[in-house]
Amino acid sequence: MHRRRKMWLLATLLTVTLVPAAMRAEPAAWYKWRSKLTAHVVCSQNSPGEGWEQLSTAYRDARCEKPKKD
Repeated sequence: MHRRRKMWLLATLLTVTLVPAAMRAEPAAWYKWRSKLTAHVVCSQNSPGEGWEQLSTAYRDARCEKPKKD
């Protein structure tokens, strides 16, 4: 096969396999985090840093009001 045709076939194969997987991706969950120092609670997708503990459940929204269903 010619090099150009091989590249085209590879690109097509990658598109067919990777695009559907990317379309199924979900946004990251939100969690409530509590400060070990002041007991202040915040809603964040990532830990605010050292000194914070993650509370129980995951949420779908940035206000931590809608629990995420598995």
